[in-house]
Amino acid sequence: MTEYGFDTLQIHAGARPDPATGARQTPIYQTTAYVFRDADHAAALFNLQEVGYIYSRLTNPTVAALQERVATLEGGAGAVCCSSGHAAQIMALFPLMMPGDNVVVSTRLYGGSITQFSQTIKRFGWSATFIDFDDTDAVKAAIDDRTKAVFCESISNPGGYLTDIPAMAAIADAAGIPLIVDNTLATPYLCKPIEMGATLVVHSMTKYLTGNGTVTGGVVVDSGNFNWSASDKFPSLSQPEPAYHGLKFHETFGNLAFTFHGIAIGLRDLGMTLNPQAAHYTMLGIETLSLRMQRHVENAVKVAAWLENDERVDYVTYAGLPSSPYAARAAALYPKGVGALFTFAVKGGYEACVKLVDTVQIFSHVANLGDTRSLIIHSASTTHRQLTPEQQDAAGAGASVVRLSIGLEDPDDLIRDLDQALSVATA
Repeated sequence: MTEYGFDTLQIHAGARPDPATGARQTPIYQTTAYVFRDADHAAALFNLQEVGYIYSRLTNPTVAALQERVATLEGGAGAVCCSSGHAAQIMALFPLMMPGDNVVVSTRLYGGSITQFSQTIKRFGWSATFIDFDDTDAVKAAIDDRTKAVFCESISNPGGYLTDIPAMAAIADAAGIPLIVDNTLATPYLCKPIEMGATLVVHSMTKYLTGNGTVTGGVVVDSGNFNWSASDKFPSLSQPEPAYHGLKFHETFGNLAFTFHGIAIGLRDLGMTLNPQAAHYTMLGIETLSLRMQRHVENAVKVAAWLENDERVDYVTYAGLPSSPYAARAAALYPKGVGALFTFAVKGGYEACVKLVDTVQIFSHVANLGDTRSLIIHSASTTHRQLTPEQQDAAGAGASVVRLSIGLEDPDDLIRDLDQALSVATA
């Protein structure tokens, strides 16, 4: 369906009338297992000789429809859905990494991702090197013989900084390793990392793709463009797999090698499965993705411009403002807008920020983003609390900074709410 426009694809990709009932909306296949036609059919499925459904930890028709939709919107060859955005990041690295390997990652990441990369992946024997991705020479210098990927966010959480994806893709390509881009904040409506050279795209579908704050979910989209057999760096994909009688994933499945590995090995052994009801809610959300993102961006531009001109505010990080150091990059790489997440610094520091989040009335004080509702949080005391002050500052989540996720309400109402809260916070 790739010849159709985005608005058509977000509704129809992956969705077909149910063959059993004719139901037009994709049903929720709330089942654990599937009956095999016969013993030969079962054997073929378990040998990866035939595509089908075995057990819902691996594959499910509702989840499969969502995978096809997201892969289509991102311009990928295939996708694997899983239980959360953090699960998607592990799923993306799992086929690439061996003990002793490392990944080069941006310093401008969501706080939970910084913790995952700096602490949790050590338990797999992996490590991460954090680099300011605006310094391309430093990124190149950080890559060594054990580096298996470069990882960044297209639009970073919490500061809304923009990554020069083509530049990062060129560096990764020259090193013979994949570029992984977390496209959660941009969504494929605002940014297409694969078209800019990314190998893999991950999402926390919990956020804008679902858009209504009801379920968690993650996805890994494979571009299908990487030659996993070009070197011996990725044996899980290029060498014989003992669990499948010596099958070589890249040789057997070609541009779908990473996707098949994610299902047959990743979901089989890690078990980070997306449930079908969550997949259903996410598909419903995606049907209105372009409409929502347009409104999110319009509202964010208006609120950010008001904040920038308010004397109680030190600065605003929104890249959609003409004053932003990322304005030129935004125009070149993100012409439809730069999302609806950004931070601003409150005069009065930590205590003023705490008062602000306690005083707003429309904004919800929650640890989430990408909702239809506008959300607010003080990252330094919550999502980035485990980081050092230096790490908080590097991530754009310092003590005087508040993060906003601008929703779909009337923007004038949002401005009035922030106005009254700032009056209390800075009194």
